[in-house]
Amino acid sequence: MSIDFLKRLLLFFGLLLAQVLVLNHVHLFGVAIPLLYVYFVLSFPRDYSRNGALVWSFLLGLFIDIFSNTPGVAAFSMTLVAVLQPFVLRLFIQRDNDDNIQPSIFALGINKYTLYALILIFVYCLTFFTMETFTFFNFGKWFLSVVGSTTLTLFMVVVIDNLRKD
Repeated sequence: MSIDFLKRLLLFFGLLLAQVLVLNHVHLFGVAIPLLYVYFVLSFPRDYSRNGALVWSFLLGLFIDIFSNTPGVAAFSMTLVAVLQPFVLRLFIQRDNDDNIQPSIFALGINKYTLYALILIFVYCLTFFTMETFTFFNFGKWFLSVVGSTTLTLFMVVVIDNLRKD
């Protein structure tokens, strides 16, 4: 077993436990929920296997669904973000750079990393809350949930990534 696999596994269970035991019970103003487990997808390196990223993301989403009673919503949303992650990351790195870049504040810079994270977190929140609500009847609450959760999650991801020293 490689050390990278063990780090990924530790991150997987750490984010899963944090979300299920603590963050699922936080509802800021009744609409914003921190969805910190999206950080798992944001942290995949540039040359990580696409199939591996899809499997990891789907499994994390599936476990979140099991413990949060959101049947298939998190699994689909996480898998979609895992599909989009390499393409979005490619927008923020140089083409001629052959290094195995792991997206972080230190590798990309604060502005690029924040924009990279914002795009993927927004796609995740938009997909998640649209599928969870499955209606646009209460447009105001849906909109506040997407914007509030995106903002709260982005703030937490930037703080966590800033504390991480890989």
